[in-house]
Amino acid sequence: MADRNRSIFQEVETAEKPAAAPGGIARGSRAGARRAIRAWLMALFALVVVMIAVGGLTRLTDSGLSITEWAPISGAVPPLSQADWQAEFEAYKQIPEYIEQNAGMSMAEFKVIYWWEWGHRQLGRVIGLVWALGFAGFLLARKIPAGWTGRLLLLGGLGGLQGAIGWWMVHSGLQDGMLDVASYRLATHLGLAFAILGLIAWYVFQLGRPEADLIQARRLGDSRLVSLSTGLMHVTFVQILLGALVAGIDAGRAFPSWPLMAGGIFPPAPFELTPLWRNFFEDAGLVQFIHRTWGYLLFIFAAVVWWRGRGAGNPATRVAFNAAFAAITVQMLIGIATVLYQAPWQIAIVHQAVAVLVFVLILRARHLSRYPLPQSLRGA
Repeated sequence: MADRNRSIFQEVETAEKPAAAPGGIARGSRAGARRAIRAWLMALFALVVVMIAVGGLTRLTDSGLSITEWAPISGAVPPLSQADWQAEFEAYKQIPEYIEQNAGMSMAEFKVIYWWEWGHRQLGRVIGLVWALGFAGFLLARKIPAGWTGRLLLLGGLGGLQGAIGWWMVHSGLQDGMLDVASYRLATHLGLAFAILGLIAWYVFQLGRPEADLIQARRLGDSRLVSLSTGLMHVTFVQILLGALVAGIDAGRAFPSWPLMAGGIFPPAPFELTPLWRNFFEDAGLVQFIHRTWGYLLFIFAAVVWWRGRGAGNPATRVAFNAAFAAITVQMLIGIATVLYQAPWQIAIVHQAVAVLVFVLILRARHLSRYPLPQSLRGA
């Protein structure tokens, strides 16, 4: 009997360790790789947040048209001599923005707006480089978990597309009769930036927990809350696009009163432009009215989602919905202040920054609805 017990004990003690995961990555290595990729994505996330802020300031300072060509490689080097600066300035003098709005601008004033736009583009190059080096490093080291190569490659592809859309946007402002970029192109540019940011945030949430934990947690997810938070995410995204349309034509400065616009609920003469569709992009009163109205609908819908989120069985999920609704409430108040003070850049950039916070907090609430965090019986 002793021999049998000893043999059983020895068999357990000397049992083979779990085989390595497909691709030769052991469990510990796989967890380490997830942490490393997550850290890299968090760095990219921070850079994209800064990029959105710098892009907003570039628009608010009317700097976006100061560089009149798209040179992804050679453009990384700024003017290094007086002759170089003069050549850039002369190119800017040929576009309608200078002729009709900034005629007589000094070289010193031009340099200010030039550096804003150059910095914006340079930051885009840095983001692309950080993505490329990170992706290549993880790929060559075979550290990318199964199923993640395509997702990470997608980020790089969207980043490249964003650069092309950025030039497509700037090019619209260089045409005859244009003093700014086309507002719908600005909205496309900002919308893609938020889509990239949202994807990175979601990937960070996913990589923050082991895959096995996510599979188990999904069985406890609240499908109704997932649907509601998904809807809230989409409604918020539309509001962000509408905000870009407002910024594109400076519509936020047109009617500095709230809740009425020029003494009425509806702005005066909202459909004077022809063809009719132009009013939805170019009439300051109508564009601001749509942004306001959608904001009211968003707030009401957010309140409904928050109320439903209060009933979540997981405390972390409840906290996430509380945070999202609080941020939306703050954002609405900042939006009202932006209108009342005619969109000074200090308030306008805070409004844009809080939009980033709102979007990410909604994504966090959605993630926790689908993948609730583990909790003790006491917590339940």
